[in-house]
Amino acid sequence: MSISTHVLDAAIGRPAAGVAVRLYVGDHLVSEGVTDIDGRCVLTEQPTEIGPHRLIFTTGPWFAEQGRDTFFPEVVLTFGVFEPGERHHVPLLLSPYAYTTYRGS
Repeated sequence: MSISTHVLDAAIGRPAAGVAVRLYVGDHLVSEGVTDIDGRCVLTEQPTEIGPHRLIFTTGPWFAEQGRDTFFPEVVLTFGVFEPGERHHVPLLLSPYAYTTYRGS
């Protein structure tokens, strides 16, 4: 089981390196990391609990470092884990005034 993410800056078509990400199960902080040069971050490779999980992306400081404004200083993605043994990849496509996500593979 793993939970990972991949952040892409959709406005410029590049990986978003250096975005801080935190993983919560309920209100419990399980892991935190920063996206690498390819915009990727593995938050855990250990089984977690069944139920809601949250990824919190600290996007405001990331945009500020680039001299860009953003409407979303933080992006919170809540998703359900029903099979703890499965891989969960949750990408984030990010721009200053919009974002989208999906369950990746």
